Amino acid sequence: MQSHDRQMPIMEHLIELRNRLTWAVLALFITFGVCYYFVEDIYGFLVRPLADIMGPDRRMIYTALTEVFFTYVKVSFFAACFVSAPVFLGQFWAFVAPGLYKNERSAFMPFLFATPVLFLMGGALVYYLIMPLAWKFFLSFEQAGGAANLAIQLEAKVGEYLSLVMKLIFAFGLCFQLPVLLTLMARAGIVTADGLARRRKYATVIAFGFAAGLTPPDLISQIGLGIPIIILYEISIVMARVSERKRAKANAEDDEDEDDEDEAESDDGEEAQASTGTTMATAQESVDAQGEAAASYDDGQSSLTRSSDDDGDAPKLSGPSNNDDGEDDFNNAR
Repeated sequence: MQSHDRQMPIMEHLIELRNRLTWAVLALFITFGVCYYFVEDIYGFLVRPLADIMGPDRRMIYTALTEVFFTYVKVSFFAACFVSAPVFLGQFWAFVAPGLYKNERSAFMPFLFATPVLFLMGGALVYYLIMPLAWKFFLSFEQAGGAANLAIQLEAKVGEYLSLVMKLIFAFGLCFQLPVLLTLMARAGIVTADGLARRRKYATVIAFGFAAGLTPPDLISQIGLGIPIIILYEISIVMARVSERKRAKANAEDDEDEDDEDEAESDDGEEAQASTGTTMATAQESVDAQGEAAASYDDGQSSLTRSSDDDGDAPKLSGPSNNDDGEDDFNNAR
C-alpha cells in the first residue's frame, strides 16, 4: 500500500490494479471449483422451498441434453461470486484506500462491510418468506384430473427454476443496497434528507414499479419487494439525517480549529510586534548610550586640549639667567 507522501506513476497504478484483479479472479476460480464439487447440494438448497410444498413424490425435468450441466455451471458461478465477494471487496479496498484520506477511509469503511450484509439480508428475505408464498400461489393453479378435464400439474424445468430463483435473489439483494447508495449520496451532498422526505410519494410509486419489473407477475412477489424498498427508503432518510448532522458537527469543529489558529496567529503577531518594539527600544537606548559616550569622549578630548594650551602659555625660565646666577655663586665662594 502506498502513502499520500509519494505519488505513484501511471504504470505502477496499472501494475497494482493488475495484481489486485489477478488475486480476485484467482479466488473466483478456486471457489468455483469448490462450489461445482458441491453443486448438487447447492441446487438442492435452492429447490427446497418448492420441494417442501410439492412433496417428495414430485419431480423436476429437463428437456435439453445440456440443460442440467449448464444449470450446474451457473449455480457454481453464482455461488462462487457470492463466496469470493469478500476477497474481491478486500482487493478493491486495498487498491482504493491508499488514495483516500483518513477521514474518507473511516467514512467509506462501514459501507464496504454493509454491502454484502444487506445483500445477504435481501437474499434471506426472498428465500425464507417470498419464495414459499409465491410458490404456494403458483401451485394453487394445479387441477386434479376428472372425467371432463385433464389434470394440470407442474413439472418445473431445472434451468427455468434456477433463472427465476436467481432473478428474485438478485432483485432483492440489489434493492437492499438502497440505504448504502442514498447515504453515500447524502455524504457527497448530492441529496439531502429533507429532499428525500419531500419526494416520498414519488419514491413509493417508483418502488412498486421497480418491483413489478423485477419480480414475476404476481402480487405476492411485487408487494413483497415493494414494501421492503419503501422501508429501506425511510431508513435511508434517517441515515442521511445522521450523516448531515455528523458533517455539520465536523464543519463546526473545523471552523473552531480555524478560529483557534487565527487567534494563535494573531497572538503570535502581537508578540512579534511587542518583541520588535522592545528590540527597537533597546537599540535606541544603545544608540543613545553610544552618543553619550561619544559626547563624553569629545568633552574629555576638549579638556585635554585646553590643558595643553594653558601649559604652553605659562612663562618659562631661560637658560642663560640660571647660568649667570650659578656663576655669581661660584665667584662668591672663591
